[in-house]
Amino acid sequence: MRSMRTLRTFLAVARLGSFAAAGAEVGLTAAAVGLRMRALEQELGQPLFDRGARAVVLNPAARDMLPRVEQLLRDFDALAERGDDAALSGTVVVGALVSALMGAFADALRAVKRDNPRLNVKILAGLSSDFVARVERGELDAAVVTRPPHELRTALRWTELYTEPMVLVVPRRPQFELPAAPRQVLQRAPFIRFDRHTWTGLLVDEVLGRCGVDARDEMELNSVEAILEIVRQGFGVSIVPRLANVNWRGDRALRVLDLEGIDVLRRVGLIERASHSRSGFTEAIKRHRYVAVDAPRPRRRAAP
Repeated sequence: MRSMRTLRTFLAVARLGSFAAAGAEVGLTAAAVGLRMRALEQELGQPLFDRGARAVVLNPAARDMLPRVEQLLRDFDALAERGDDAALSGTVVVGALVSALMGAFADALRAVKRDNPRLNVKILAGLSSDFVARVERGELDAAVVTRPPHELRTALRWTELYTEPMVLVVPRRPQFELPAAPRQVLQRAPFIRFDRHTWTGLLVDEVLGRCGVDARDEMELNSVEAILEIVRQGFGVSIVPRLANVNWRGDRALRVLDLEGIDVLRRVGLIERASHSRSGFTEAIKRHRYVAVDAPRPRRRAAP
């Protein structure tokens, strides 16, 4: 429906602060977005934006109507889910870690989409800490995130989907001297660190702390995929989550070394509002069986 598309465009402008950014999200040019917003203003009989040279800002009237527009669209999407059959339909907006899209969540999403062909899932990649606030504000219907290191507000709910052990990865052809013992590797080799300000970065710190090691930081990144590529090229070693559904044994450029006695896990789950209109989708995701391929059996030997 045209009016629903216009309201979705309005929300995108409100969230992103420009017609160009909103257009990129909804698939329109900046000029087309501007025309839609002017038509909405004419239909409502009032201006909605304070337009500047570089950005557009909601005026007080628009800020007052924003929660009602969000609720209207949620109610509309809920109606779209109720048809003659039990299939899900409409659009769901989900945030996800890039690494989750490489792993078990991708399998669940594929299965849900296969069973619900009228369902449109829009995925936004990013960091766990950013997604929490966006889910709470209603900008995202749900997000796949690392377990938060702090208590969530009562309006939010987190459900664990699967776990990934934190492991030491080293290059098969290092451009530096690589010690034989894993703890010596961490102590002496150049260390490629996951951004220490992220939730996964906190898990890396936990592993290093349990090993009693002060790593030699070479560089710091916020992408597991980028870190793995740097390790493959022989520039350093790293501690990363052993991503589900990735064929680690078949990787010809890097190896995974055991850290005996260290069992730190990255817990990946779904965060959503305690009550929302797209619960049919989130429940379908949570019902999917998560099985990591190429996952080693846990070894429970005492630390040396």
